[in-house]
Amino acid sequence: MRLPKVTASVATALLAGGRVAQAISLDLGSIDSIKSAARSIAFDMMSFYNGNTTGNIPGNLPGPYYWWEAGAMFGAMIDYWYYTGDTTYNDVTTQAMLFQVGPNNDYMTPNQTKTEGNDDQGFWGLAAMSAAEVNFPNPSPDQPQWLALAQAVFNTQVVRWDDTSCNGGLRWQIFTFNNGYTYKNSISNGCFFNLAARLAKYTGNDTYAQWAEKTWDWMTGVGLLDNSYYVYDGSDLTINCSNVNHLQWTYNAGAFLLGAANMYNHTNGSPKWQERVNGMVKGLDVFFPANNIMQEVACENNGKCDVDQHSFKAYLARWMAATTKMAPFTYDAIMAKLTPSAQAAAQQCSGGNNGRMCGLKWQSGTAWDGTTGVGQQMAALEVIQSNLIAQVRGPVTNSTGGTSKGDYSAGTTSVSPTEITPATEADRVGAGFVTTVVLACFVGVAWWMIV
Repeated sequence: MRLPKVTASVATALLAGGRVAQAISLDLGSIDSIKSAARSIAFDMMSFYNGNTTGNIPGNLPGPYYWWEAGAMFGAMIDYWYYTGDTTYNDVTTQAMLFQVGPNNDYMTPNQTKTEGNDDQGFWGLAAMSAAEVNFPNPSPDQPQWLALAQAVFNTQVVRWDDTSCNGGLRWQIFTFNNGYTYKNSISNGCFFNLAARLAKYTGNDTYAQWAEKTWDWMTGVGLLDNSYYVYDGSDLTINCSNVNHLQWTYNAGAFLLGAANMYNHTNGSPKWQERVNGMVKGLDVFFPANNIMQEVACENNGKCDVDQHSFKAYLARWMAATTKMAPFTYDAIMAKLTPSAQAAAQQCSGGNNGRMCGLKWQSGTAWDGTTGVGQQMAALEVIQSNLIAQVRGPVTNSTGGTSKGDYSAGTTSVSPTEITPATEADRVGAGFVTTVVLACFVGVAWWMIV
């Protein structure tokens, strides 16, 4: 089957070392070609996962990957099924998503709880929300359901809203004994905003919308979301959030973009939310500095993106595409960025022993950047399969064909953070305890901007 426009074709290229490598073949005018490219990239991404093998834990990625990225990866696999109809990974995705729910069905799982942050939990909740929205096959009736899991994450986080400092907001960390507890970051609040807005749209319950409004207002009030619709990394309650860390990351912008689009849709086209959606789309220009190719501007050019940051572009691509369903007036502007980014990402999938592992520096064409990993694969997968967005149905709701069962009280019996003891050294190492490094950068380098 052909799509209306033929925009890309990726061919064989010579790499610097003289080795011949075959980049991922992609014709963006062909549905079959896009699905084939997505299938290859998904296969290579899932080759990093061993949680479905004997002796390993379902839902966990091996080191150096952290728990939150596994949730994000299974969110990508839900998207993969949604776009392609390929059921190959459905069972392993369902197994992982259910194994990690924890005893209270709220993604406060014992193997991660002592080092878990609000953003970590949020990514698993957003994956469950996606499953509900696209009617991903429901678990058996004796298992927790996708919508209820998303509601449980919301309910556990809403009681953590902290009005004692910075006039509100969620802290990065859940537990007082973890480094980062005094930091209020945009991704924790962005995941909460995104989830609240999507729950409002799915359920029609305006309580969720009120919390989305409150979170947006807090972000703008504290300066983490400015008049140019740039989203900054965070601030610290030890200074009452009087200064802001001006680093910009793709996933922060994406989280607020899709949340705003859902609020636009939920409010039946509110001019206020339309203006905000347009502003967020325009604000994305910072991440597309040349030829409309997505770039992680804070770390990509200097080669200092860490394991987490290699994946961030995946979420911006994911949420940009989803935005076009909730706010269709954004379609042309968004696809003008996703299409060339997908072409460039496919060209960068030219490394590794199989000649098709994906790097991160999409602007480098077929000159593979020498990196591989879950994040690089996920980013390429999401931006490429997002080019099928016009071919799939938009997210369902409980009144338009959604089949996932909800529970408004889900998560309300969860364990209080005060009942959790501090992590042991083994816990910290096992969870990739990196918050100290991040906070050291925040304090030592002070406040700077990369735009």
